[in-house]
Amino acid sequence: MSEPIAAPPLPTGRWGHALATTCRAFAIFGALVFVAIVVMSVVSISGRKLFSQPIPGDVEMLQMCAAFASACFFAWCHLSGSDVKVDFFTAKLSPRIVHALDAFGSLLVALFGAVIAWRSAAGALVVREAGEHSMLVDWPLWMPQMAMVPGFALLALAGLYRAWQHAVEARA
Repeated sequence: MSEPIAAPPLPTGRWGHALATTCRAFAIFGALVFVAIVVMSVVSISGRKLFSQPIPGDVEMLQMCAAFASACFFAWCHLSGSDVKVDFFTAKLSPRIVHALDAFGSLLVALFGAVIAWRSAAGALVVREAGEHSMLVDWPLWMPQMAMVPGFALLALAGLYRAWQHAVEARA
């Protein structure tokens, strides 16, 4: 078994530092949202079991908030090199080739983030025009969907940054 791959260095420079700070802030905010929905779930389950009084719409709120919170993590995960990487086929390749492949992979991540952000925004606008609301808590369904867009857009930026970083390393 080969040695684990070291995490790439965090971005430097004015723009890189701003990107890293923003990605980290999104991830922390996503974690706080998850803590809040876990607390809400515990209160709702306890209320249901002990007093037959759950929080109305707890599952709806959990679904909408978890989708948004999950989108907040992707950019930091990719930027910090914490995403899943299977290096079985590349373990014996030169670092230059590995960086070139990683640059291509990060470009795909950027493309994925941009497409998902675009389609999430487009879908949210359609849902907004239709006036759809959740059944129990009557929240407009377009809001949590639109709330995912910045996280996916940030993923696209993180992918572009990592692609550039790997391309520089591949040329060195």
